[in-house]
Amino acid sequence: MNVPLLTIIVVFYIGILTTLAYQGYRYTKTADDYMVAGRNIHPVIMALSYGAAFISTSAIVGFGGAAGLFGFSLLWLTFLTIFLGIFVAFVFFGTRIRKMSLNLATATFPSLLGERYQSRFVTVFSGLMIFIFMPAYTSIILIGGARFLEEALSIDYNLAVFILAIIVAAYVLSGGLRAVMYTDSFCAGVMFLGMVFLLITTYSSLGGITAAHQGLTDLKHMVPQNLVDIGHQGWTSMPTLGSPIWWNVMSTIVLGVGVGALAQPQLATRFMTVKETKSLYRAVLIGGIFIFFMTGTAFIVGSLSNLYFFNHEGMIAIEAAQGNMDSIIPVFISHIMPTWFLYLFMLTLLSAALSTLSSLIHVQGAALGRDILEAMKIDMGGSKPASPVLARTGVLVGVVLAVLLAYIMPISIIARATAFWFGICASGFIPVLVGALYWKKGTGLGAAVSIVSGYVVSIFGFLFIHIAESEPFGISQFLFGKDALLPYPWTHIDPLIYALPISAAVYIMVSLLTRPPQEEHLNTVFENI
Repeated sequence: MNVPLLTIIVVFYIGILTTLAYQGYRYTKTADDYMVAGRNIHPVIMALSYGAAFISTSAIVGFGGAAGLFGFSLLWLTFLTIFLGIFVAFVFFGTRIRKMSLNLATATFPSLLGERYQSRFVTVFSGLMIFIFMPAYTSIILIGGARFLEEALSIDYNLAVFILAIIVAAYVLSGGLRAVMYTDSFCAGVMFLGMVFLLITTYSSLGGITAAHQGLTDLKHMVPQNLVDIGHQGWTSMPTLGSPIWWNVMSTIVLGVGVGALAQPQLATRFMTVKETKSLYRAVLIGGIFIFFMTGTAFIVGSLSNLYFFNHEGMIAIEAAQGNMDSIIPVFISHIMPTWFLYLFMLTLLSAALSTLSSLIHVQGAALGRDILEAMKIDMGGSKPASPVLARTGVLVGVVLAVLLAYIMPISIIARATAFWFGICASGFIPVLVGALYWKKGTGLGAAVSIVSGYVVSIFGFLFIHIAESEPFGISQFLFGKDALLPYPWTHIDPLIYALPISAAVYIMVSLLTRPPQEEHLNTVFENI
């Protein structure tokens, strides 16, 4: 380890983050400053912050590792993240979320839904779901960053988790969302340069694009027999249609994350930070290019790592990573990169971890402070505290929960936990969000029942039907004597596939059977929309 070089790089990096966080702190005076960055963020900063919050170590390390196992089929997720996560999200969701949040004077995703439907239950329950389940997603972001620090710096994993948590907590507590978005933008720039260099280096080391892809195709015979038996047809081919791997890749990873991106609270909040609608249109191209190089590079490099390890060590990527899918990308990078770039790329993954962690922790803090405690009018010390005070309390609690989970999560968990979080968000929030933005007949009771049913059905599916989760949890085995209640293919179909339609159907039926919102309220909600 080149300690002087590493020290210079880290000090310079932390210095820039500290400066940007301080700038955010200087301009954070009110609750709106802390929650939505004063609603005057530049579109470029918004786009980069959105992308950095979207693409974390779970995408680079977790899904890059999944590509090392499953291959180029994961590139369908790149398509969905650009089409749904950027174009549809910005143009059809973001523009209306921005205007509606202004009309209703809301600064969080749950409070936007609650005010739109005139339902305190919707606000509190949504905030509660975020605060309970988001730490699982936050923890795997910590795991991804910590795994790379462990590999690159040869430090203890637990120490790496602690270091990341302290850094994030420090600047989220101080500067709120403005500090988060300033530092996110810098992190996004570092991530972009690092991933472009990684993509070029990988192809160069394998003889160019054509040679690399042909070599990976010819490596089909190295696919382990246990994977061949469940549908793996090589790293450059789609899995067998309807096979367990096909269902895992297409329903859980591609659809689960691709569709779930539309209902991510930490991303929806970004739309509330810009000054005008045209800022969101301007941000589409920047966001699309950024996401393409982030996810596309991770999935291409993860797949090609098999060829690299075969050429140099006579084994495929999962063997080189000693069976831990989450270690494929860190191990590959430590092999292929020179020492000086290994340290620079460490900053890429550190940036990916910090940017997403800060966004998630900020949303968790807001969920506890504004969406749960403040919405329930809970007093502390005899008076209702200001939102930033409650939000900062939530930040501290969120950090502690994430750290605890990061210590106890099993190996190869990053991609699966990400798909779980995105899937339950899609099932619980997408119908009511689309209805809130586009359907005036949607009612508070319809929204409440829809959110509850979406979460309940989705979680039930993970605990009792989807074998990847139901087997390790063991609840189904304990209660019913079997790992899953339904036979194949239900054991490999992501709960999103049935939970989302059920949630949508419940929302429409209950809304049609209940009294629609008052016209006066709807006029306020949809003013200038």
